[in-house]
Amino acid sequence: MRTTARADAWTALADPTRRAVLARVAECPRSVEQIAETLPVSRPAVSQHLRVLSEANLVTARREGRCRVYRLQPDGLRGPRAELERFWSQALANFKRITEEKPT
Repeated sequence: MRTTARADAWTALADPTRRAVLARVAECPRSVEQIAETLPVSRPAVSQHLRVLSEANLVTARREGRCRVYRLQPDGLRGPRAELERFWSQALANFKRITEEKPT
């Protein structure tokens, strides 16, 4: 799970465990320990997944005492959401065109 360049959101979201981590952070801000308690992966693995999500601008962290608390970064989801909206709009427009075509 090594990254050399800033990860993009699609790459970060491609991993099911990272999506599970992001889902937990989206529910409410959580520490690595709190996330790891809910998943079948180790704390170091959760930390690595959070690093990738952070590099993709999907989460932010704030130090609270001795731990870091991770929060969803909504701005990081704008790009993927806009792309999905374009795909969906195009799919609907194509569906409409196909259904309105006159049979030959």
